[in-house]
Amino acid sequence: MDDTTHRRFNPLTGRWVLVSPGRVRRPWHGGREAAATPPVVAHDPDCHLCPGNKRAGGARNPDYRGTYVFTNDFPALRPAASDPAQPGVAQPGAELGGLLRSAPAHGTCRVVCFGPDHGRGLVDMSSFEVRAVVDTWAAQEAELSERWRWVQVFENRGTAMGASNPHPHGQIWTCDALPDEAAAEDIHQREHFAQSGSSLLLDYIRTETRAAERIVLDDSDWLDDSDWLVVVPFWAVWPFETLLLPRRPVQRLAELDHAQRDSLADVLGRLLAGYDALFDHPFPFSMGWHGAPGPHPAGAASRATRSRRRPEGVWQLHAHFYPPLLRSPTIRKHLVGYEMLAEPARDLTPEDAAGRLRAVMAETWDGEATLPGGLEPTSAAPLQIRPA
Repeated sequence: MDDTTHRRFNPLTGRWVLVSPGRVRRPWHGGREAAATPPVVAHDPDCHLCPGNKRAGGARNPDYRGTYVFTNDFPALRPAASDPAQPGVAQPGAELGGLLRSAPAHGTCRVVCFGPDHGRGLVDMSSFEVRAVVDTWAAQEAELSERWRWVQVFENRGTAMGASNPHPHGQIWTCDALPDEAAAEDIHQREHFAQSGSSLLLDYIRTETRAAERIVLDDSDWLDDSDWLVVVPFWAVWPFETLLLPRRPVQRLAELDHAQRDSLADVLGRLLAGYDALFDHPFPFSMGWHGAPGPHPAGAASRATRSRRRPEGVWQLHAHFYPPLLRSPTIRKHLVGYEMLAEPARDLTPEDAAGRLRAVMAETWDGEATLPGGLEPTSAAPLQIRPA
């Protein structure tokens, strides 16, 4: 597509984005992010997430050695039993209507520490260690989706994306209702499936594979059996936004089989290393997994993992990566003005962004010799879960 100003449609959400390629050349005299990175230490005695340390809520972390999950000490969502009634807020069974509507919101929030080392995030970990994080995501989702309508697994990396603690960690929030983004994706995937009999995102994979313009990573380039595709989506809002997709039908993280989990760990390492290499700086981002809403019958996910030949369904598992950097480690994209009041806009075409990411990944990745962390697996540390 040429460099003229145009709009692109997001079939997942039904929204549009304005693409204005010429604006990327405008001079920048605005604010800049701090590019300094804190010194790397394996254990910070003042960190609320390091093993053995006391958390802000008063509980003390165990001396964990693998992934560690606990209920957030300051949760945004709580189960109904621990959420006292508040005056002026509609309670379960209350009649809603008119212009001033409210509804109860219940759920739970958990923190997932990726490992005990304060200075090693997913990009620094071996594929073996990343696989342990993938297994933790899947186990948590399988458990929580039996009760809750929506399970949101996500990570905010870097202070530019609001990370309140530098210890490598992610979060899992659940809710008894579908949030707006999930509801939009649910509606449009259902509409597409009703009209075509096929998955919207699997059809999109087929389209992007044919076009080959926006592909960032395709694991068929180094594996005989391709499991994953990473693209800068045609409708991307953020400059170097990517969409991570399994090539075969799968609705939830818990349904990924062993081979898909292994290849996912490898793809995540390559993608994150490429992001960091783009500006030779740790790349901030918010990332999160979107899978089929719950609740689902207990055991359904475990049964599904036994077959790699599932039929296409309404939902297809996928992960969004939203990094804010635009030109350098200090210049970020801001959604303001027209973008807040009308619709999102981007200065860099998705094709240009994909080309830059693809090139830097090819230059910086040379196979097993550069596996993040350079570590060999020793023994799998068990998942540890503690209450708040």
